[in-house]
Amino acid sequence: MHAIELNGFGGPEVMEWTVTVDPEPGPGEVLVEVIAAGVNRADLLQRRGLYPPPADASSVLGLECSGTIVALGTGVTDWQVGDRVCALLSGGGYAEVVAVPATQLLPIPDGLDPVAAAGLPEVAATVWSNLVMTAGMRAGQLVLLHGGGGGIGTHAIQVARRCGARVAVTAGSDEKLARCAELGAEVLINYRTQDFVEVIASESPAGADIILDNMGATYLERNVEALAPHGQLVVIGMQGGVNGTLNLGALLRKWGTVHATNVRSRPRTGVGSKAEIVAAVRAQLWPQVAAGDVVPVISAEVPIAEAARAHEMLDEPDTFGKVILRLRD
Repeated sequence: MHAIELNGFGGPEVMEWTVTVDPEPGPGEVLVEVIAAGVNRADLLQRRGLYPPPADASSVLGLECSGTIVALGTGVTDWQVGDRVCALLSGGGYAEVVAVPATQLLPIPDGLDPVAAAGLPEVAATVWSNLVMTAGMRAGQLVLLHGGGGGIGTHAIQVARRCGARVAVTAGSDEKLARCAELGAEVLINYRTQDFVEVIASESPAGADIILDNMGATYLERNVEALAPHGQLVVIGMQGGVNGTLNLGALLRKWGTVHATNVRSRPRTGVGSKAEIVAAVRAQLWPQVAAGDVVPVISAEVPIAEAARAHEMLDEPDTFGKVILRLRD
């Protein structure tokens, strides 16, 4: 098969579309012929040598894909060859074929574009596991989403609104904020011209009940300032660096909680596993996806041969939502 391989670590130019070894489905796995793969910031970090894959994962980039099942490993009974699926991966999505644990598959609902479906598994698993399963998001809460115009942000806005929460977002332009409002965000914060701590305080003197943060170090202390009593800060990214300052006194006075999580390093099965998250997404969120109430927000579809261009797009100011790599129609 063909796949995107790295000829070293560095910029987008280190990615090559080349012939490599075909995967085989192990016990409990299926083989998926890939239609499209979602591009995530974790892919960019891995390309730069900053985010190595787990020991049992493919070294090929790609944490989510869509496609058709073409083979079943031993013990798989819930899926059939020919089923259209999208999948949460630990790696391997930038390839013509990928082996996937059957417990990490989601059916592509009728009427949903299979290419667009490639942009759902990673964001759905990230948002649901963090906002719902970890932070216990519920109706009436104020939820602050940093990076509202990104793939996770655009999905999280929709999920939070469907849960009855009030949504605040940060983004780097008024144009992006206007599009976030169309998805359901109510409190719109331009981080280039406004202080999110001040805006949150003006909207809710108590603060935000939940903050979903992709920045890490640079926002850590100010996120604690913006928390409500018993508030929860969920850190899922380090775009603003790794080493930050945490005012424990402020956190203690608010009885606050800081979670730091990711999906990729979780075990396949068991408590807190990828299988558990995907099962919850399928049972509780997927009906809303099937009904068209929660939709993938796609900024661009790029041919796999232009994977370097797709990586560059994630840092461009006009990109809103997901970038998808298309392998076949």
